[in-house]
Amino acid sequence: MCNMSNDLKKIDEVIAQGPYKDTWESLSNYTVPTWYKKAKFGIFIHWGIYSVPAFGNEWYSRSMYCKGSREFEHHIKTYGQQKDFGYKDFIPMFKAEKFDAQKWADLFKEAGAKYVVPVAEHHDGFQMYKSKISHWNAYEMGPKRDVLGELEAACKNNDLILGASSHRAEHWFFMGHGKEFDSDIKEPLVRGDFYWPAMPERDHHDLFSEPVPSEEYLQDWLIRTCEIIDEYKPKIVYFDWWIQHSAFKPYIKKLAAYYYNRAYEWGTEVIINYKHDAFLFGTAVPDVERGQFADVQPYYWQTDTAIALNSWCYTENNDFRNPVDIVCDLVDIVSKNGNLLLNVGPKSDGTISEEDAAVLKGIGSWLKINGEAIFNSSVFRKYGEGPTKITEGQFSDGIKKNFTSEDIRFTVANGCVYAIVLKCSHNGKYCIKSLGQKDASRVANFSGIIDKISVLGSNQGPKWHRSEEGLYIETNYKSEYPITFKITLK
Repeated sequence: MCNMSNDLKKIDEVIAQGPYKDTWESLSNYTVPTWYKKAKFGIFIHWGIYSVPAFGNEWYSRSMYCKGSREFEHHIKTYGQQKDFGYKDFIPMFKAEKFDAQKWADLFKEAGAKYVVPVAEHHDGFQMYKSKISHWNAYEMGPKRDVLGELEAACKNNDLILGASSHRAEHWFFMGHGKEFDSDIKEPLVRGDFYWPAMPERDHHDLFSEPVPSEEYLQDWLIRTCEIIDEYKPKIVYFDWWIQHSAFKPYIKKLAAYYYNRAYEWGTEVIINYKHDAFLFGTAVPDVERGQFADVQPYYWQTDTAIALNSWCYTENNDFRNPVDIVCDLVDIVSKNGNLLLNVGPKSDGTISEEDAAVLKGIGSWLKINGEAIFNSSVFRKYGEGPTKITEGQFSDGIKKNFTSEDIRFTVANGCVYAIVLKCSHNGKYCIKSLGQKDASRVANFSGIIDKISVLGSNQGPKWHRSEEGLYIETNYKSEYPITFKITLK
């Protein structure tokens, strides 16, 4: 068990000596790094003890103690009563015997990803890294491997940027239902115990819900997160929800100041991702869970979503998305000034399912041809055109988007404009209305002079001409994925 007073003193010293202080005013001097804006596409990883039961979703540790839930009944039927076989008893079963960090990194590289964000600690409280904070970690138990450390080395080998995700905040209440009946979760619980503190669960969306996280818990949260920063130097720290609770406000300011000052010491630039206005706007990068925006944004943002629609972790009944749909989402998000963080859920043995791998390889194959329109790109004067409307907001990724050949997205890179058509037309003919030869005196219209047009992935140049109505293109190139027209201007 660490000495909290010494760690808290060290945190205060770093904040006092660095350029960032733990105030919104000081943190407002933060700017989003160029490397992140260029990266566009990252991989999220949900892997932990919950991958052993592989039932329901990654909230199994909570749901198995909720009477009336599918997980509660499944647990009793499969493993026995919770008082005899609790969540902690899955740890010896979490062997990760086939885990190969380099194979993972190779696959993520093949997918075209530029950064990787493993979940370092999920709501269940099990740390996937070597830690002095608690013995309940993957280095001392279960796999007995420093998973985050191995991924750090593998990412470095593949020129992938490492991040880390903390979902620790929700652990305050996550195991609380286990106290409502005779289970293995019972008092006394003290800091350092796996299930501690297992408080009653209230309204998650109430910013002032009680019982309010204690000072001891909040200090423990801060020290745990700073430990990840110091030991693994992630260039991204991603936070799941609930840090927006009022009790966390002083602590997330300290965390941000500490992290940004550490990055300043190291001579690097870093990212914090957050949800639900937990941070003051402009002090970190906002994230939309399983959703996106309907229009381009004047600020930089990120979508996090998963290959599986029903779960972030591997389950035996995962509903896997089509890679074409995910590519369309990636294009739409990038055209609107955002990044896509796409989750994969490995199996408990450390292998990535064939379905997940196939999706990642499909995305990678498209990016190998069309990546120049995505990576290092910036927004055009408008994000796109077309009849299909995007449902804005979180948890909307399950809504099927039936794109047409009139749905087009724009990016700018390499001195060119890229028009990405989200669905191939049946006859190879396209009309891009936004690039029509309209009255050049009207600033709202595109009045550039087009020199040539090519189709990424095709050796044959398309036929094209412009009128006031639009830019007309005809090509024989066909694909089930979006196709990209590279437009060079004079």
